[in-house]
Amino acid sequence: MFSLNRWAAFAVSALALLGSQTTVAAPASDNGIVAPRQDDGWHWVASWTSMPQQVEPNNMPPGQFNSGGGVFRDATLRQTVYLTLRATRLRVQISNTFGGSDLPITAASIALPQGGRAGVAGIDTSTLKPLTFNNGSPSITIPRGQVAYSDPVDFPVNARTNVAISLYFRNGQSGSIITGHPGSRTTSHMQQGNRVNDATLFGGNTKHWYFLSAVEAWSPPTTSAFVILGDSITDGRGSTDDNNDRWPDLLVARMQQVGNITNIGVCNQAAGGNAILSGGLGPTLLTRYRRDALQVAGVKYVMIFEGVNDIGNSSPDSGTQNSMVTRLQQAYQQIVRDCKAAGLKTIGATITPFGGSGQSYSNPAREQTRVRVNEWILNSGTFDATVDFAGRGAKK
Repeated sequence: MFSLNRWAAFAVSALALLGSQTTVAAPASDNGIVAPRQDDGWHWVASWTSMPQQVEPNNMPPGQFNSGGGVFRDATLRQTVYLTLRATRLRVQISNTFGGSDLPITAASIALPQGGRAGVAGIDTSTLKPLTFNNGSPSITIPRGQVAYSDPVDFPVNARTNVAISLYFRNGQSGSIITGHPGSRTTSHMQQGNRVNDATLFGGNTKHWYFLSAVEAWSPPTTSAFVILGDSITDGRGSTDDNNDRWPDLLVARMQQVGNITNIGVCNQAAGGNAILSGGLGPTLLTRYRRDALQVAGVKYVMIFEGVNDIGNSSPDSGTQNSMVTRLQQAYQQIVRDCKAAGLKTIGATITPFGGSGQSYSNPAREQTRVRVNEWILNSGTFDATVDFAGRGAKK
């Protein structure tokens, strides 16, 4: 059984090896939250992300929210997300990357959820603020294949804070192809009508995210983002629904409480079943890493913790396994090369064991491939630092 806390400790060690450190230079307001100022170096940094993908039919919204030729027609969707940076100003990224039609949003709001908890239907209405678009418009239509940002909103938050974002769709999104993130491990709530300002929602819920792809914090120049590219293990396998205890969530807590690293946002860019080369669920890592790593706001560090689904789903014959080793090495090299060209630091993570009784990936030939790939990750010098999740820890 993998140890989520142990992995978080290893990842903190890797960041320390790369020279990350906290900053005390930013001014703070009376409540201790960083106050934005007009210094030239301030920039947007991703405080939360979710890897967008086309939503499979069995992960679509329930019942009346997915009928009548459209999705979320005359309905409000409320979702909670877990921010990793403190800030006083935020903006929200909404994705229609995989949508089969334009995405019309009629109204939107942001608030703290009831009790500060993840996955709840209620909000603290005293914190409620409208989200606007394009310099003050309450609505926006996001073209097919595009993303859009809300206007910046003054909304003070501490690090490791849940926020609730509500979207109302008067006409819904036509068709049945939409963008989302099925493996949210967080309950989303919905109700017919415009309820973005309501204290709570009644009507339906599901444990998936839809449309939201990032929340960014207006941050001082010493603040940056750490992107983790991964599969189900990083996406939340083994965690508890509505509890924010995925291993990257534990990493944030350990960074801030033990490592005193408070100026790095952690961005979980993983999806269950994802693969590097081909197949799997969602776009492969080779087709998404530019969007999900290089284009993330404020990114400075990128970890690659993926490859188990490529090996596990491959034929165990020797030719396939030898080819798999070579192709994975080439894929890692390509991603690292592009990261370094963009001035980013890279961390390679070893692939954890998948053998044992009842494990579908278990096979001696695949295990040999896993070991060979891990030895290369640790010893090739490709990465700026490595984390041996399958073994002993981190090294530079």
